[in-house]
Amino acid sequence: MPDSTHARPPIERVAVLIPTYNERDNLPLIVERVRAAVPEADVVVLDDNSPDGTGEVADGLAATDDHVKVIHRQGKEGLGAAYLAGFAWALEQGYDAVVEMDADGSHRPEHLPTMLEVARDADLVIGSRYVRGGKIVNWPLDRKAISMAGNLYIKAILGMPVNDATAGYRVYRAETLRTIGLDRVQSAGYVFQTDLTVRTVRAGLKVVEVPITFIEREIGDSKMDGDVVRESMARITRWGLAHRKAQLRGLIDREPTWHRL
Repeated sequence: MPDSTHARPPIERVAVLIPTYNERDNLPLIVERVRAAVPEADVVVLDDNSPDGTGEVADGLAATDDHVKVIHRQGKEGLGAAYLAGFAWALEQGYDAVVEMDADGSHRPEHLPTMLEVARDADLVIGSRYVRGGKIVNWPLDRKAISMAGNLYIKAILGMPVNDATAGYRVYRAETLRTIGLDRVQSAGYVFQTDLTVRTVRAGLKVVEVPITFIEREIGDSKMDGDVVRESMARITRWGLAHRKAQLRGLIDREPTWHRL
């Protein structure tokens, strides 16, 4: 298992995974920006059989650019399922690092060179909205408050030194993905990001947060809603209670026998 102090191999081959569902207008724009920001990286579109023809648009981009790949999936199975399929493909193809990025432009590709540079000495790099220098543009106040409160809750209940555990803009080293047990991940929705953050931290790997400017989408509709948030928080609460229970059990087991008399 890698640790937080070992020398990491260079990152040469990078796959930028972009899950899509009804993003035909956004996709050409984001692919163009990624290709300009990191010309040597490959863009991998993970399309969930979008009814608006996003998959066909992706195929058209791939036909004219060898750095664009397309994985067609059978249907909409959730963000986590799409990323797990992309991770498996990227690891099989021998990439050194794998990037998570939204298709809607909220994750600025222009941040990616810095994130990849930081990944030279980290196992997971998170593009963070909630560290010094991070910003959110065009979010209503209530949505920002919910997001900030949710991340504070996650940090507290799970005991993780991460400020933006729900962030979806990330760079994983390939070895990190092999280490954290992807075969045991069952999260399919937006809680997927927190799930993988927990696994990375608990594996003793080095997580670094890089400030980004997160910009709300201008084209199309957000996939986030109240039900998604509630489901995510309910699952995180269960994880947190289990974590605290395990901590308490560990304290009791280490307590001298005479303390229990």
